[in-house]
Amino acid sequence: MHSDERVTITPYENGPLIVRGDFEILDADGVPVPPGRKTVALCRCGVSAIKPFCDGTHKLVGFKTGEDQPA
Repeated sequence: MHSDERVTITPYENGPLIVRGDFEILDADGVPVPPGRKTVALCRCGVSAIKPFCDGTHKLVGFKTGEDQPA
């Protein structure tokens, strides 16, 4: 992190996590993954071709977050 700017993570229903602010993303080995911008969408469906980022594939596969499913 390079500043004291607040970071927010917002889960979108049946979609990605939207991350805004001055954040750092690391891969499994701890190596930084350049986000390229201050707002990114992170994949939750596991099908994106550009993981960890979302490419919209969740719409094609009918991904559901569970928030709108009966208990």
